[in-house]
Amino acid sequence: MYYSIIIPVYNRPGELRELLVSLTKQTYKNFEVLVIEDGSTDTSDGVVADFADQLAIRYFFKENSGQGFTRNYGFERARGDYFVIFDSDALVPPHYFSAVNQQLGSSWLDAYGGPDAAHPDFTPIQKAISYSMTSPFTTGGIRGSKKNLGGTYHPRSFNMGLSRAVWEAVGGYKLSRMGEDIEFAIRIIENGFRTGLISDAFIYHKRRTNFGQFFRQLRFFGRARINISRYYPAELKLVHAFPALFTLFVFSVPIWAFISSLLFTLAISILSFFSVLILVDATRKEKSLYVGLLSVAAAFVQLIGYGVGFLSEGWKRLTEPKGFRETGATLEYPS
Repeated sequence: MYYSIIIPVYNRPGELRELLVSLTKQTYKNFEVLVIEDGSTDTSDGVVADFADQLAIRYFFKENSGQGFTRNYGFERARGDYFVIFDSDALVPPHYFSAVNQQLGSSWLDAYGGPDAAHPDFTPIQKAISYSMTSPFTTGGIRGSKKNLGGTYHPRSFNMGLSRAVWEAVGGYKLSRMGEDIEFAIRIIENGFRTGLISDAFIYHKRRTNFGQFFRQLRFFGRARINISRYYPAELKLVHAFPALFTLFVFSVPIWAFISSLLFTLAISILSFFSVLILVDATRKEKSLYVGLLSVAAAFVQLIGYGVGFLSEGWKRLTEPKGFRETGATLEYPS
């Protein structure tokens, strides 16, 4: 199997270098790398040139249009049998393509997704954010679980593969931002292709380096879930509203102090119990009380950020013209 690795990049040459270094260490080496510069001002052509003698690598520059349409640009130029998409802030462990190739050889998947993990060299905040995005006590746990609790598996584009046949039948991304990977996965599944999680095909996903960036990113994710409902109303389910309900609950706590001391105490007790669950679980997994404490903060930032985005975009949808669609191509992705 010959793989085409497609990496959109926007003003992140330093991150790209680390990703390319990790690709040089793969035990399975039958792949090419396509770096698609999405209109950056801080370009990565020099970084790519440094790897010309280590990887089968090609560099392209295009006007900015967002990550979804940039991946389409890569699909159109890929030579492989199977396309693999990484975000530029990923680190890929050496066994990754060996694990994927073994899985596809023994039990074929037309499209797959892989989980993410925290690298030992991540900062404490990065480890806490990674925990929050993969914890069963927040909205992130399903995607990294061996058991897919959310029904049919929907791959996510930070770590995703699809066969050339999928691309030829389904086409590329219709959205560039605002839930582009969810919409893409829905169409793949609707066309009868088989999807699944390859649990050993994990990456180290750096995500954001501080809570302000993390909040802005999760607020965008909350908006994206509403945007998906503009295209597929049935895909908006009660579970997607849980972060919004959590956010409303947190914001209502001070009000209870003026209404009922009993209800105020109950609300504080619920939030305290949730915090202790996160603290104990994160401390156990990361073997650090400090990371455990940061993970409590990360969980609140994640849920409230997502909830705020979900509520704000939900209100916008209620008041916008019928049939309005948002591709996200002109939206600024939060950094």
